[in-house]
Amino acid sequence: MTRKVNYSASLCRHDFGLLHARIKDAVAYTAIYLAAFYAVLVLAGIILYVFAKGFPVLDLPFFTTVTSVVNGTVGIAGNMVNTVYIVVLTLIAAVPTGVGAAVWLNEYAASCKAVRLIEFATETLTGIPSIVFGMFGMVFFGTTLGLGYSILTGALTLSLMILPLITRSTQEALRAVPDGYRDGAIGMGATKWHMIRTILLPSAMPGIVTGILLAVGRIVGESAALLFTAGSGYLLPDVGSGLVHKIMESGGTLTIQMYLSMARAEYDTAFGIAAVLLCMVLAFNLLLKLLTRRWNRISR
Repeated sequence: MTRKVNYSASLCRHDFGLLHARIKDAVAYTAIYLAAFYAVLVLAGIILYVFAKGFPVLDLPFFTTVTSVVNGTVGIAGNMVNTVYIVVLTLIAAVPTGVGAAVWLNEYAASCKAVRLIEFATETLTGIPSIVFGMFGMVFFGTTLGLGYSILTGALTLSLMILPLITRSTQEALRAVPDGYRDGAIGMGATKWHMIRTILLPSAMPGIVTGILLAVGRIVGESAALLFTAGSGYLLPDVGSGLVHKIMESGGTLTIQMYLSMARAEYDTAFGIAAVLLCMVLAFNLLLKLLTRRWNRISR
């Protein structure tokens, strides 16, 4: 009889434990879904509000002209060109350096304190506020090197900002490549550089491109550093030699123009620029997904 009572008591405790675990799981699932729903709701609200305010401003003259009191036009053509200049020059300066540093750290450098110190410094640079980079760029590139307020100064400053991002993302992409690829290529007589150039980098390309696109998103959305380095010029370059000379002139990007429009209480123009920036970010994300799916199909 005692055994039956103990057995029944143990069953009751077991059932109570299962019920308690199920209640905890239900509460956790509910909290997770509520948090996800809240995040999606906030994001959708921001996007809808910006688009509702900005789309009435978007027309052909807004994209093809510059702001002129004499002509009575309000446009962002010059700022869009400046943004393209900044993105291209920054990537030219940062991508080869970042990818090369990642290859050296991952494939050539021995695991030692110096490598760990470099990786720690890279992670630390990622967390430095952009305005600090702007002050450094203004003093070093603008004053010491004599580049002044120019698109080149802004691009070189932003290249320092995105260099840790490209380096770390490339390192992670290289580490994700199976070691069998390396061993197989070396075993077949390939040199290490030939193996890296023909096997390792192509296999890691999806991760490298992901890091580059994330860096482009940061470049497009940056404003604090560019205020100190690139200035706020908004005129279109002259066709011909002016396209080259433009890099040494002041050039405000879309984010700089949006900041200045808000400061002058030109809210319609600011929301229009914000809508353009959101469309650009969405386009980058869609491009990233398409490239990732394509490389996944090729790898399979």
